Amino acid sequence: MDSISQEKLLVLIAPLIALQLLLTLISLIMCVRSKDLNGPKIMWVLIILLGSLIGPVLFFAFGRRSS
Repeated sequence: MDSISQEKLLVLIAPLIALQLLLTLISLIMCVRSKDLNGPKIMWVLIILLGSLIGPVLFFAFGRRSS
């Protein structure tokens, strides 16, 4: 098999990195703007920032209160 060059690998991984950063940014903005969360805001900000990929997903699944 041919080994994947660094350039090809970067082309494959760059959209995933961009998606992760976008998801993190959107979840942080929603967390800061939201008045009604399941738990303290600082806790959710730390989960989003330190949880890498799973943090924003947890926020969208469990952090927001449904109205």
